[in-house]
Amino acid sequence: MPKKTAKLHSVVFFIYPGVKLLDLAGPLQVFNDATDQLSGAQTYRTALVSADGAEVATDTPVSVRSEPAAQWCNPIDTLVVVGGRGAQAASRNAVVVDTLKRLANRSHRIASICTGAFLLGAAGLLEGRRAVTHWRYCTDLARDHPETRVDTNPIFIRDGHIWTSAGVTAGIDLALALVQQDLGRDASLSIARDLVVFAVRSGGQDQFSTTLHSQVSDQSSRFDKLHAWMQENLHDDLSVEALSDRVGMSPRNFARQYQASTGSTPAKAVEAMRVEAARRYLEETDLTVVRVAEICGFRSDERMRKSFIRTLGVPPHDYRRQFQGEVSSTPHDEES
Repeated sequence: MPKKTAKLHSVVFFIYPGVKLLDLAGPLQVFNDATDQLSGAQTYRTALVSADGAEVATDTPVSVRSEPAAQWCNPIDTLVVVGGRGAQAASRNAVVVDTLKRLANRSHRIASICTGAFLLGAAGLLEGRRAVTHWRYCTDLARDHPETRVDTNPIFIRDGHIWTSAGVTAGIDLALALVQQDLGRDASLSIARDLVVFAVRSGGQDQFSTTLHSQVSDQSSRFDKLHAWMQENLHDDLSVEALSDRVGMSPRNFARQYQASTGSTPAKAVEAMRVEAARRYLEETDLTVVRVAEICGFRSDERMRKSFIRTLGVPPHDYRRQFQGEVSSTPHDEES
């Protein structure tokens, strides 16, 4: 007797002129690469739809074909609204917004990539919800949709059956999180490995990495190699004396040159890197606070507690509880 074919989970990408190609291609690739861990069978059926079904221009020379949204009469498992330069114009287009509303009414789960959140807002899907978009446009989203609680920090947010993400590559993180919800963590990690994704990032992580911020601040690139080494050796001695010795400078001259180049003292830069690393451990592992403090170079959990309070306003134990609470239950979770 032949095996019964499992129902494919439908993922519909809603696109419009001016979408960002990577906002579309990254998440699309994640879903197309997802297979059942036991049988190897495809688990998702993907489609690109637009209001009129025409060929859609992206922000690159590449255009993509789409299907007319009117053809989709069946329930949709996951609806993904892609971001891009054309998002705000599309959010003011009544035909596009009405089409999105009809698709959303048939969708079990809805997600936006980057500025796709503007279309969700225009369709009334973010009212009373917490959401995020690309950091450049968070202020605009909050202004256009004051009924939405816009959080500028996370790379993605789940509020009930609505998911929103920050810009560009955060769409891949969001797609991996959706796969994890559907198929489990092992399936998500397997796709990440195949795509050579450096790390599977949780939604609570900041859009800005401390190391990247240091690189942007240091316009001369003078301390790029030092920053990379610091990030990989947080448990080592990162005092001014040790760092100055590493770059072959006197402690006083190093401290002066470092602040002139980056706008921060070496001590503050080290603390920021250690706090960022500790946050990831608290978000993604069950390691004790004492162990996290040791790994990240704080030397004691009390020193880490003081750093957390100084930089984040909460101690590590409360941060972990707050973070876990945000991702596991939200005001609208009863809808999901």
